[in-house]
Amino acid sequence: MVPADDGASPAPIDRAVLERMRSRFVGRRMFESAEIVEENRLHLRVELSDEYYPNDASARLEIRWYRNDNFNVHYQEERQDGVWKCRWDRHPNTHNWRDHFHPPPDASRTAAEDAEWSGDHRDVCRLVLDRIEERIETLWERQ
Repeated sequence: MVPADDGASPAPIDRAVLERMRSRFVGRRMFESAEIVEENRLHLRVELSDEYYPNDASARLEIRWYRNDNFNVHYQEERQDGVWKCRWDRHPNTHNWRDHFHPPPDASRTAAEDAEWSGDHRDVCRLVLDRIEERIETLWERQ
């Protein structure tokens, strides 16, 4: 059994879902790359195109989707002035409900907010991408 607070799930990764997600990201202008990473813990790593961000920022998503529909979606930006990240989760834990959100700028466990997510990976991806688009708009408005 996986410890409850490590962000993982007791179920194995659902590689088929990761592959379907990957196929939706590949070839779209907003994404530089989308690759399934085998080393360490299996996950989908999506690099967002730098063209969408002002001032030399880079951003990525790391997604783990489990066969019991638990998941972790980590978003991280790196800029000259620091790192900005957040996380959407569904997994057993002691700090919040099974569904929860770790808000920016540091995705802290102590600041996690209870939430409710769809069981469909497509809906979760759409939610995440909508939030990322809002973030990008905010960055450009600050210019």
